[in-house]
Amino acid sequence: MFEKLEAYLEEISHFISGPEERKEILSEIRSHILEKAEQEFGAVTDVSLDQVITAYGPARRVAEKYLDGRPIIAPALKRFLFRYTALLFAFHFALTVAAVVFVKKSFIFFPILYVPSMGPFEALFYLPTAFLFDFGVVTLVLYLITHGKKEVKLPWPKLSVDLDEAKPSGRTIGRIIGLVVMTTLTGAALYLYARFGTIFLIKLGSGEYRPIFTPDAGQWYSLILIGLWALGTISLALKLVTSSPWIDAVKAGLSLVLLGLVFRQPADTALAGRPSDNFVFWLQLNLTIIVLIICILVAVDFVKALVRIGRRQLAK
Repeated sequence: MFEKLEAYLEEISHFISGPEERKEILSEIRSHILEKAEQEFGAVTDVSLDQVITAYGPARRVAEKYLDGRPIIAPALKRFLFRYTALLFAFHFALTVAAVVFVKKSFIFFPILYVPSMGPFEALFYLPTAFLFDFGVVTLVLYLITHGKKEVKLPWPKLSVDLDEAKPSGRTIGRIIGLVVMTTLTGAALYLYARFGTIFLIKLGSGEYRPIFTPDAGQWYSLILIGLWALGTISLALKLVTSSPWIDAVKAGLSLVLLGLVFRQPADTALAGRPSDNFVFWLQLNLTIIVLIICILVAVDFVKALVRIGRRQLAK
């Protein structure tokens, strides 16, 4: 028993999955090393094995050579990876919205989905984790199918994000016009904020402009809206020079964070003056619904961008 050789083979085994495949590869490597030690040094000793192992290379590199051409997920299943992930995440997203708006308590959707009790702001940070979980579940299933011995025929769902057929929207002229509009809008908002401390103003008759919200709430909502417009302006400018999906992903991700911050400001104390309780209730309800709808639309763009990034990485 040569301890150096066994330790080397043990390290190589860490990078090889599948007991039968691992046993076959390790047996082949052992035979090659012993044969080479005897041919080059005349005898198999600890010293000769040490030199042969050193020349053989690091354990990980050796394992990669033997595993070359054996993908974790079969190439024929790569399209299923993102289609199934998008479909599962859409279901996960619907459950999250239900938990926030209707159920308002944690629940389990057997056998894999757990949706905790949370508010709208917490949900925005829960959803990226949910996406990674869904991606991991689909990856594990496809891995098992790839390395299984049975032929499995997977259904091809029609209702999911199919980015192979999706074309980037907007032409250069449209983006330039959009950039001009967004730049003007953002600039005007910054001017109003610098002058009044808020962009939410109202003018009654011939009087002066008056803020709609209290100073703290007006600042809070104004900065969020200016931030969203600034993100739109920057993304349009970047799209004039590159079509990278990372632009959409970063924009959507930051937009979700900003939209989540809306819920950090209590709506019942945000209005200036003394509005009635009934008015405050309906305002808060409408604001919540509008922001959630916007969040859903932005989240869809976010998922599309992430899937497009993943497809590009797999295509390389």
